[in-house]
Amino acid sequence: MKTGIGEAVLLTAVMALVIFFCRVCPFLLFRGKSPGDKNAGRRAEAFIDFIGKIVPPLAMTVLTFNAVSASVYESVKNGSPGQGGAAFIAAAVTVIVHLWRRNALFSIFGGTAAFMALERLINF
Repeated sequence: MKTGIGEAVLLTAVMALVIFFCRVCPFLLFRGKSPGDKNAGRRAEAFIDFIGKIVPPLAMTVLTFNAVSASVYESVKNGSPGQGGAAFIAAAVTVIVHLWRRNALFSIFGGTAAFMALERLINF
């Protein structure tokens, strides 16, 4: 399917508006409701603090489940159960390293290295 220049410009404009809206939306939602409402700013600040504490672990959990489920799906589809096991073991290594060092970057590198090593051993 070929798209013309007009469609490309339209799609680019629509995506630019979507991205702009996503960037502006938090400022519109969390500004003070009225000049007389002194608690509106505190409520918005408390909500932003809550989101800041909850979203990163939630995003990591979703990404972990996505990665492990995709690996298990591929191993079942290909008939090699080792790949799914490697994903679970690598996830466990990531958790153990994080509990040990309390450093997200170190945990991610450790889990990735464990997964890559296990993949090499399984596919050897």
